[in-house]
Amino acid sequence: MTAVAPPRTPVAAARRRPGAMARAPQDSPAGVWTYVFLALTMLFAAFPLYWMFVIATSNDEALAKLPPAVIPGDRFMTNVNEVFSLQDVYFAASLVNSVIVSSVVTASVLFFCSLAGFAFAKLRFKGSNALMVFVVLTLTVPNQLGIVALYIVMGKLGWNGTLLAVIAPGLVTAFGVFYMRQFIVNTVPDELIESARVDGATTMRVYANIVLPAIRPALAVLGLLSFVATWNEFQWPLITLSGTDFPTSMVAISDLASGNYVIYRRVLAGAFLATIPLLVMLFIGGRQIVRGIMEGAVKS
Repeated sequence: MTAVAPPRTPVAAARRRPGAMARAPQDSPAGVWTYVFLALTMLFAAFPLYWMFVIATSNDEALAKLPPAVIPGDRFMTNVNEVFSLQDVYFAASLVNSVIVSSVVTASVLFFCSLAGFAFAKLRFKGSNALMVFVVLTLTVPNQLGIVALYIVMGKLGWNGTLLAVIAPGLVTAFGVFYMRQFIVNTVPDELIESARVDGATTMRVYANIVLPAIRPALAVLGLLSFVATWNEFQWPLITLSGTDFPTSMVAISDLASGNYVIYRRVLAGAFLATIPLLVMLFIGGRQIVRGIMEGAVKS
């Protein structure tokens, strides 16, 4: 009897051809439409920021033009000087306050969340799973539900009207704990920690010398997300810093937009200035963000 050869599959044919290898999806070259779609998406995302800069460099008439103005003007420094010179806005102080608050909150979140994530991921103690479930469940509670209680607590402590009232509620976040826990579980092997224990390393030394170097990409992601979220926080700073002379940047921008007659070139000039630190952070940590997201999504 004559043997019947099995049908040749594309993979088998590729293996039989000399020098041919199966191509992974991520190795496939991008087509023209892919670049067109990415370019349109980038333009759509960047246009609001660009138009904000256009109005910030123009006069009052530019906002009412039809079609809208798309070419920057020559009044940017004039508008910026008006923003900084307004007596009741304290815009310069607000930028300094936002830097202080965002930096302190970010540093605290990185330390406490990574330490708590390490404990939940690698330390064995009674009730750890129940506590982790409780931490995750707190993510489902809207922050607005605790505003009244938080204001009362800060009043009892005498912190209302100060930056401490803005800093304290954000020193640790449930999302940060959960994110660090998941990243450490997938990145730091138990064998490495056990070998360090055999060598006499304490828990804090394991955390400092083994865990922290391994989770640097995740720390970069969490740090940037925390800085941006704290910088953009508006409701709680508006409530607790109301009537003070040292608001945050978002509160100062709202003061620019208050009144019977709003001068939008000033508002958008202030908004553009408040956006610059975030753009710098994204530019500096962009690669670390992508690396941290990819390493967190794929288990090694």
